[in-house]
Amino acid sequence: MKVVLPGGTGQVGAILDRALTAAGHRVTVLTRRPKRAHHIGWDGATLGGWAAALDACDAVINLAGRSVSCRYTPENLRAMMDSRVDSARVVGEAIAAAARPPRVWLQMSTATIYSHRFDPAHDEATGLIGGAEPGVPDYWAYSVEIAKNWERAQSEAPAPGTRKVALRSAMVMSPDRGGVFDVLSRLARLGLGGPVAGGAQYVSWIHDEDFVRAVEFLIARDDLDGPVNLASPNPLPHREFMRVLRAARGVPVGLPATRWMAELGAFALRTDTELLLKSRRVVPGRLRAAGFAFTHPEWGSAAASLARRARLDRAASRRSSAPVSAG
Repeated sequence: MKVVLPGGTGQVGAILDRALTAAGHRVTVLTRRPKRAHHIGWDGATLGGWAAALDACDAVINLAGRSVSCRYTPENLRAMMDSRVDSARVVGEAIAAAARPPRVWLQMSTATIYSHRFDPAHDEATGLIGGAEPGVPDYWAYSVEIAKNWERAQSEAPAPGTRKVALRSAMVMSPDRGGVFDVLSRLARLGLGGPVAGGAQYVSWIHDEDFVRAVEFLIARDDLDGPVNLASPNPLPHREFMRVLRAARGVPVGLPATRWMAELGAFALRTDTELLLKSRRVVPGRLRAAGFAFTHPEWGSAAASLARRARLDRAASRRSSAPVSAG
């Protein structure tokens, strides 16, 4: 299978690139900074020679967009919006211009599109789209608008011969450096892995192996299109999520943090508290109805798996960097 990954050098792109390549598929990555043989340069906004990569490919998985790991200033929010909408628009233009368009276009979206609430859970049929919740920061509504415009750019693209799927993904958990699991693990090791602002807010997540399997499942299923939630069937409150993570990493205690403490920590890390404070109780209604079986449905076994892989990765890294004796 020939797969094109626009924006495929970020955390999620690296996961897919690695897994799909290992499975024997031919992967091409579109990136602003090509560094490897299978990378092609693009600017994420205008048509160019890169568009030829989409001709006769089997699947396009568009992951492009400015990272959400930043301060949510007006400038950064606008960059998030523009980078997502522009890339989806130009991918649609490339598909429309292709002599042999891809069979399927998977477009990254986000579980953040759903409203901040604690019960009931959001699936694709009954979930409440956010943006009008009382008592939350105004800019949270802009994050929802980003997600809505992101999906609209795909749905309105003139690509009648290509099936379109919007991936409303929860946080993808992998042991890779700089990923969500790695960052939360470092906080836990520092003793800061306790509940934030009471910890009642729900965390939706998906193990990286299940994320890859779900993507492959959606590529193969010609009967599925439109929005699909990519999330474990078992989201859980933040306090429980962090307790389980600490246990997996062998950290007995995690100090709790108030909202203002979280604000200070987010400022120091140059990120935003929405990632910690918004309650995302999202479940994979369409995936489960279609017969997808999760390998890691529970956070306890998932966190243990990720912690084990992180230890193995660190050990392999130490071995590779150790000096070789002269004998």
